[in-house]
Amino acid sequence: MKLRTLAQLWPAKQVSDGAGVKIRRSIGLQPQWRLDPFLMLDCFGSDEAADYIAGFPPHPHRGFETVTYMLDGHMLHQDHLGNQGHLKSGGVQWMTAGRGIIHSEMPQQESGLMRGFQLWLNLPAAEKMQEPAYLDLDPAQIPAVVIPQGQIKVIAGTLQSPAESEPLLPVTTGPIRAVSTQPLYLDLQLHSAATLALAVPAGHNALVYPYEGEVWLGTHRVPLHHAGVLTNGDSLELRTEGPARVIVLAGKPLQEPVVQYGPFVMNTVAEIEQAIADYQQGKLTDRAAKVLQI
Repeated sequence: MKLRTLAQLWPAKQVSDGAGVKIRRSIGLQPQWRLDPFLMLDCFGSDEAADYIAGFPPHPHRGFETVTYMLDGHMLHQDHLGNQGHLKSGGVQWMTAGRGIIHSEMPQQESGLMRGFQLWLNLPAAEKMQEPAYLDLDPAQIPAVVIPQGQIKVIAGTLQSPAESEPLLPVTTGPIRAVSTQPLYLDLQLHSAATLALAVPAGHNALVYPYEGEVWLGTHRVPLHHAGVLTNGDSLELRTEGPARVIVLAGKPLQEPVVQYGPFVMNTVAEIEQAIADYQQGKLTDRAAKVLQI
């Protein structure tokens, strides 16, 4: 067993996106802050309606996937074909933009707390022009594993203990499986003075992001709203002093060039220019978006 340690800390900074929604961005805040295959990680959260009410009106994407995890609140997704999905507290939407999709994400509340994450996950060159698709998951479809240290929600990948670790976690697989990047996406809710060891595939890039409280990796502290980028290894061990909630992400790096222009992520400048031209000429979305089921 080789424990991962803290390699870098990337603090989330407040920015605005969509029609003025206030968010905290860590991964993707700067080009050098990408963590292959992760392009961007946004944390949104406010109980002030003015911070989120304008939402994300129709906008295009090509070449990657978005994963929206709603902790609190209610958002309506719509795409260019009229497909709709209601994303409510505890739910997840996994959208593959592929060759192109135009969609919107609009709040369905005028007051109260709206909080969650959106992750941008890259696609390999061979899959960037696939048909777009999306998968809506109700909270009941996401396994929640209760352990002495707290609770773990398994959104993607497999939860398990490191080799030779005791006590053993119940092996639990999330509903989302992206073959090319093999993502692990866990939401941990940990009690005070908790210690938890997790298996993380060796060779995958990985990070932890506390969104309530803070966590420790050995003697290194990962503060609230910081992306803690990890060294390589096959496991990690988190420790808390007070209660904490933290996202754990890992993914297989694609090791391909990344050229990004706003909502388009391709491998070459020529492909970006083609995406822009396709959008301007109404050719970005000439195929239907599939609504997937599990």
